[in-house]
Amino acid sequence: MNEKTVPGTVIPFSEGDGMFSVFRPMIKATGGLTLNQVCSVTGLEGATIQNWVKRGFVAHPVNKKYYERQLARILLICSLRNSMKIESIGELMHLINGNADTESDDIISEEELYDYLCEIIKRIDVNGFYRNEVQQAVDEVTKEYSASRPETAERLKTALKVMAYAYVSGELKQQADSYFTQLKEGKKLK
Repeated sequence: MNEKTVPGTVIPFSEGDGMFSVFRPMIKATGGLTLNQVCSVTGLEGATIQNWVKRGFVAHPVNKKYYERQLARILLICSLRNSMKIESIGELMHLINGNADTESDDIISEEELYDYLCEIIKRIDVNGFYRNEVQQAVDEVTKEYSASRPETAERLKTALKVMAYAYVSGELKQQADSYFTQLKEGKKLK
């Protein structure tokens, strides 16, 4: 089976303070990431990222540089795209944080949302997946989240459940595809 990677990236998974903390020093040191650097981190094609920006799923780069907010949104979309349509992911992101180019309507920072998703994924066993694990992980991860309105916390928790299920679905789909390829090629199944 493939090596476990940080959700939405090609970077090997490692323990640490919130997954997004892996990217902050890189962004700070470079004064923002170029499109090529974002492509290297995510494994995506530049045209794909530019399309997401054009369609309003990701905030526009500033002076051709991607900062924390844009990278976190790209990583979130990338984490979910194996199982959700891009339009549905865009709608989900809009339900959580409104317009990608405006922070004033956000209920949570994109980076914190990405960290929450990574922490939930870390807490659940994709291979021995149980639904109550997701609810428990969401509740634990968001216990210190402070919402401006009570309904915002519930919206965030529901969105995180959608993201966790979508991520698990994508991982299981990749496993199924791998087994199918092995079967077609007559390889011994692992």
